[in-house]
Amino acid sequence: MPRFTPVLWRKLEAVFLAAGFRFARQEGSHRSYVRAGTARPVVIPTCAEVPVFVIRTNLKTAGISRDEYFRLLSAAG
Repeated sequence: MPRFTPVLWRKLEAVFLAAGFRFARQEGSHRSYVRAGTARPVVIPTCAEVPVFVIRTNLKTAGISRDEYFRLLSAAG
């Protein structure tokens, strides 16, 4: 099974957009994405590489499994 590694924020954004999220707002270097049925927004920092702990936290918030994440990540390019 693949390991989580830091990714560019645009690639992570593509994963969440493919999962049905939409861009809601931006404050400074943090972009928020929302989806109906998800209690809290997913927040992605616009840094060169998003740390693994941020990716895992956002996946937990979104209810996206590890397998689904890697499937969406490979589809994002």
